[in-house]
Amino acid sequence: KFSLPIFPEPTLSFQPLVYLLSLIGIVYSALTTIRQVDLKKIIAYSSVGHMNYVTLGIASGTLIGLEGSLFMMLGHGFVSSALFLCVGSLYERYHTRVLLYYGGLVFGMPIFSFFFLFFTLANVSLPGTSNFVGELYILLGVFSSNPSVALLAASAVILSAVYVFWLYNRAIFGILRGNLANFSDVNRREVLLLAFLLVFVLLSGITPSIFLEAFHLPIALILDRLY
Repeated sequence: KFSLPIFPEPTLSFQPLVYLLSLIGIVYSALTTIRQVDLKKIIAYSSVGHMNYVTLGIASGTLIGLEGSLFMMLGHGFVSSALFLCVGSLYERYHTRVLLYYGGLVFGMPIFSFFFLFFTLANVSLPGTSNFVGELYILLGVFSSNPSVALLAASAVILSAVYVFWLYNRAIFGILRGNLANFSDVNRREVLLLAFLLVFVLLSGITPSIFLEAFHLPIALILDRLY
């Protein structure tokens, strides 16, 4: 919003540094996320990784990279909100966010398990979701600027998959713990909120042109000042 139109020349000259810091941030945040046992911290640290992809797209200085960054921020706002809502639903019932406390939730909370699966997959950019479009555009924009950086950033997605699948497998599958058997599935209010977020994530992932067309002209005006 500020550096590209106001400081175009420094933005281009510091591009290699921003690329380096973003790649370090992606890898470091993923490794840190794998170590966490608090559900909210897992989602929060994963958000740090996504924002480093955003800075990669911005630093690329390309139209498609900037569009991808905006789209990633938009989609991430809904995916992360849904994941925090899921964690809030668990905390409301069990009064703990420690992952080690959970296991076998699919037996007592099947509807919750479905929503949690969808949004955890969307968090690692499942094709057909908003995050996939944003991440794909970012990587394409970075690739046109620096193919090596794009390949390293794409490879780091594997680390994201590690903590997401570990989180879901640990909380949802396994043997149902006795202290989790006396609580109900998500209620109507929670289902409506999660369903709204799910529809938006799918809509923006399947028909991204609705939003990308709105991004195109403002970003083109910014790039006119950059070059």
